[in-house]
Amino acid sequence: MIKRLTIFCGSDVGLSPVFAQEARKTGEVLAEQNIGVVYGGAGIGLMGTVANAALQHGGEVIGVIPAFLKTVEIAHPSLTQMIVVDTMHQRKAKMNELSDGAIALPGGFGTMEELFEMLTWSQLGLHDKPVGLLNISGFYSPLMDMIKTMSDQRFLKPTHRNLLLVDEKIESLLEKMKKYKSPDDGKWLQFENRKRADLI
Repeated sequence: MIKRLTIFCGSDVGLSPVFAQEARKTGEVLAEQNIGVVYGGAGIGLMGTVANAALQHGGEVIGVIPAFLKTVEIAHPSLTQMIVVDTMHQRKAKMNELSDGAIALPGGFGTMEELFEMLTWSQLGLHDKPVGLLNISGFYSPLMDMIKTMSDQRFLKPTHRNLLLVDEKIESLLEKMKKYKSPDDGKWLQFENRKRADLI
């Protein structure tokens, strides 16, 4: 069961108004489905758009922000809960701890880094949570082409390529995530008698 999802996205709204439109819809749909939002804690950009929409529709929204970014990213003033950590690594680890999966909306380097770290953790067997990509207006289509090239050139196993769930609509992406089953094979590492979260 998915109770909370981490949302990765930009601290800007981007050029096209459709990005903010779909970010608002994401927050609304998550709230309507009683799925809490865990995100970077900012009150600006697509990050703030998702958070505000979820809050306005009665959803739970938890922010996780490093202390040094509270003024740079302008911390959201009225979340369900704001958790302040020391480092970026602690931020990602805490977000993973609190959530049952992750979705990336359009964003920049930070969004890409967060998305691929979640995928790498899954590839290594450190978690078995669904990781989704909301491909708004084809924003991530070039990235999907690159991932196909990685697979075609044998730098990425087909099993690992399928760890990333992709859709253009939040409703159908959530359905894919709810049905997701982590593959039993293809993991690079298997850890026994240890909590996988301790290794992140």
